Amino acid sequence: MLPRKRSVGAVVEEDREPIAEEAVQKKAKRDCSVSSEVAGSSAMEEENNRANGTEVDANGNRKRSEIDEDLHSRQLAVYGRETMRRLVASNVLISGLQGLGAEIAKNLVLAGVKSITLHDEGDVELWDLSSNFFFSEDDIGKNRALACVLKLQELNNAVTVSTLTGTLSKEQLSCFQAVVFTDLSLEKAIEFDDHCHNHQPSIPFIRCEVRGLFGSVFCDFGPEFTVFDLDGEEPHTGIIASISSDNPALVSCVDDERLEFQDGDLVVFSEVQGMTELNDGKPRKIKSARPYSFILDEDTTQFGAYKKGGIVTQIKEPKVLRFRTLREALVESGDFLLSDFSKFGHPPLLHLAFQALDKFRYEMGRFPVAGSEDDAQKLISLVISINESLGDGKLEEVDKKLLHHFANGCKAILNPMAAMFGGIVGQEVVKACSGKFHPLFQFFYFDSVESLPPEPLEPSDVKPLNCRYDAQISVFGSKLQKKLEEAKVFIVGSGALGCEFLKNLALMGVCCGQKSKLNITDDDVIEKSNLSRQFLFRDWNIGQAKSTVAASAAVSINPSLHIEAFQNRASPDTENVFDDAFWESTDVVINALDNVTARMYIDARCVYFQKPLLESGTLGAKCNTQMVIPHLTENYGASRDPPEKQAPMCTVHSFPHNIDHCLTWARSEFEGLLEKTPNEVNAFLSNPSAYASALKSQGDAQARDLLDRVLECLDKDRCETFQDCINWARLRFEDYFSNRVKQLTFTFPEDAITSTGVPFWSAPKRFPRPLEFSSGDLGHLHFVMAASMLRAETFGIPIPGWSKYPKKLADAVDKVIVPEFQPKTGVNIVTDEKATSLSSVSVDDAAVINDLLAKLEECAKKLPPGFRMNPVQFEKDDDTNYHMDLIAGLANMRARNYSIPEVDKLKAKFIAGRIIPAIATATAMATGLVCLELYKVLAGGHKVEDYRNTFANLALPLFSMAEPVPPNVMKHRDMSWTIWDRWIVKGDLTLRELLRWLKDKGLNAYSISSGTSLLYNSMFPRHNNRMDRKVVDLIKEVAKVEVPPYRRHVDVVVACEDDKDGDDVDIPLVSIYFR
Repeated sequence: MLPRKRSVGAVVEEDREPIAEEAVQKKAKRDCSVSSEVAGSSAMEEENNRANGTEVDANGNRKRSEIDEDLHSRQLAVYGRETMRRLVASNVLISGLQGLGAEIAKNLVLAGVKSITLHDEGDVELWDLSSNFFFSEDDIGKNRALACVLKLQELNNAVTVSTLTGTLSKEQLSCFQAVVFTDLSLEKAIEFDDHCHNHQPSIPFIRCEVRGLFGSVFCDFGPEFTVFDLDGEEPHTGIIASISSDNPALVSCVDDERLEFQDGDLVVFSEVQGMTELNDGKPRKIKSARPYSFILDEDTTQFGAYKKGGIVTQIKEPKVLRFRTLREALVESGDFLLSDFSKFGHPPLLHLAFQALDKFRYEMGRFPVAGSEDDAQKLISLVISINESLGDGKLEEVDKKLLHHFANGCKAILNPMAAMFGGIVGQEVVKACSGKFHPLFQFFYFDSVESLPPEPLEPSDVKPLNCRYDAQISVFGSKLQKKLEEAKVFIVGSGALGCEFLKNLALMGVCCGQKSKLNITDDDVIEKSNLSRQFLFRDWNIGQAKSTVAASAAVSINPSLHIEAFQNRASPDTENVFDDAFWESTDVVINALDNVTARMYIDARCVYFQKPLLESGTLGAKCNTQMVIPHLTENYGASRDPPEKQAPMCTVHSFPHNIDHCLTWARSEFEGLLEKTPNEVNAFLSNPSAYASALKSQGDAQARDLLDRVLECLDKDRCETFQDCINWARLRFEDYFSNRVKQLTFTFPEDAITSTGVPFWSAPKRFPRPLEFSSGDLGHLHFVMAASMLRAETFGIPIPGWSKYPKKLADAVDKVIVPEFQPKTGVNIVTDEKATSLSSVSVDDAAVINDLLAKLEECAKKLPPGFRMNPVQFEKDDDTNYHMDLIAGLANMRARNYSIPEVDKLKAKFIAGRIIPAIATATAMATGLVCLELYKVLAGGHKVEDYRNTFANLALPLFSMAEPVPPNVMKHRDMSWTIWDRWIVKGDLTLRELLRWLKDKGLNAYSISSGTSLLYNSMFPRHNNRMDRKVVDLIKEVAKVEVPPYRRHVDVVVACEDDKDGDDVDIPLVSIYFR
């Protein structure tokens, strides 16, 4: 949903400074001047600035951060602020603006580097239109860099994009923090790399190429390059249960979660009681890591005896890498980064092939011609010559067939390859500029020869047709190009993945024929945070439908694209839109989704209609692809990740031991106070009698507690003025962070013992301490400010401008009278980790409900006519609405109770907002890989061993490709089937006829159902009366299913047993085509 702007009821006063950076920004938007009279003089305010990432100048005045956190929130979740600060200070050169250069530039502009300089001396050719999405036919003849610059600039106005169109000298490289070359001769590359390597400081140098279905990357980041964070993962932690007095010591941790430590990891200890010598902050090495314990390389025999408590945390040490120059690496290449173990011998050969291609171009002044046997043989001979010159290091065998494929397509820059390598190289540039993640060290070679058509290509097949697809035709031939153009494709989702897919398909010419159709659907609208990855959108598109805008942008890339945009969520509710005819006419489905539920639904549809499904997903720097091919591979739903572990309800509400628990509780409280309770109030006021009847009917503890909250909201907690809202917020603080803690520690004192004789407050439980409110504590004041403003919003109360100023707000808060709290005996606090509700059942719940309803009806009589509350729906991406201010305040105050480290508002947003970390580079790589598979799907005739599933982690970097898993085969007698099969029966069958049809296959059906309704079961005698009824009529009558006019069949699930041995047989879905 779109961020909603918070309404402000009064003009902001100008005699005080607002509390936090967000308030400064809100105030600046209203052109109000800020006096320095009370310019954040307290140390607490300064500390808050740092915690929230606010920049402070030499005079102590706050300034806006250089990082647009609304725009880059998903990227910040991957990189963090420090990496982003390094990025926004980096100047990058990209030389060569064919497809690969354009993809790298796009990813870096979206990432938000300081500046990008585009260099290219060549002009746009018709050939380029199948790989560079910035080019149109109007650009043919223009300089490539100049043709790209304006469209690149549109992606991010915060990045300066400039051009160089003349010959580049090595001296010009000194202006940049990283340089990338996509079409540079080997001789020149060696010269430039030597200069960059020896420059002070060294300039990271990247040379990359995409040649047909082959690609290469070389990285040299200098003689000493420091990596500050090797993998980007959060440091692993463990909660200590015991530490032995041994040499070496055994450290055991609580068994609620497996430890992620590895042998050799360095760790530090904190909060250890008894063996306090370990709390010195000194890194110690793990000798042997186990699931719930580890051996520590430390003699603890002279330490104090361990008593209780303790946290162990992994230390991530920087790593210094020493790169060789290209000149040196060509002689001594070292190990190649391998992506596919079935192609173990390819990288060493491609290392020679790319050198031979450089020599061919130098000697011939051109690329090898596709289909030319002479050119292919010349390239092969050059490879053999280079190999022979290596002496003892030469390859024993040279795969001439692979080199033949390399020679035939090496002039072409294919869009999927450019997208994939654009993601890889773009990420390497980020590493070079920031020191975040481990660089590629140093060569990477990749090929996708299995994407070629299964049948050999003739020279006539790859002859150019003087069209924008000639580059692609030179690799795959004109027949496959025709299949691409005439395809019917369904893309589900138009976010980051969807935008990349649309761009790729438009450049490939998919669905650009007269009889083709590309359908895309997405029910979402564009938000600002989308713009850092979903590059088909611009800021003026915010609020518009994603699918419509993306479809229009794709047509601008290729005007021949035949596309229709839908704004429907693909689900059971929209099967009248995406009906049988729609699915049956579709050739292939491409998922661009961000949730498992939707993926499972689309997977089921593809299995049902036997359509190929190309699946992909990203998570931060990781991406994966899965090919789901009818009858060849298992389906998406055949293997699933285990469900994410949820913290027990009692842990979240009473015994948190990490900030995630605090934020989960904070989000729950936010929604309960500001959305659910106001909604319940409105439901009651809209129809009191119906509301009362529903709760009386429910009559349980949950209904009682719900009524209690509604009554409280309209009675003693009802607000009529903003001061009332401040009173409510202050008393909430006291309740949450003082009274509840006092009650908890009264019920379970620090020395409490369980029924088994174990200390109650054993790890992972943390003993809490109540907070004492102070209006001088900025964290306390922040909580009251956000809570009172949002409370005012729910009651429609204007918010005065002074509410954002510390002194005036503190004065108002200090007026609140806080009753003294006395803990009660006999209070039931849930400690059962299996409990699903915190409500305690009472024998007189029904009577209490009746009493509460009577009080509620009396209370309603005192309300103004037409009174309604304004529920506040949580929106994480609008920093002006105070939602995250309140959630961060709730979580951090609770963290203080339990001595848990606090987090800033940005980190709170990531966790409470359940933000999925995302970067453009991983998205680009995933979609490039999928489109390499799309060639295979649309060509047809490929075997399962030709397809590839991929997992990649650009942070490491790691690329792992493997054949898909075949589907599980089930057999009965001489029949066999898989998940992909459906048994089809034609005719308007009766139940008896269906049973006889199954009997003929040697099967006794004992149960037949439709959905959740049982149509027949052999154990129920009354079901024999249904034998001569039509199955479709039974479905309508028993299952209450209306068969729509467009549907020609119904499906039934049949449970069978072998008619001889009585063993159960799991048969496919049975479809009865009655029309």
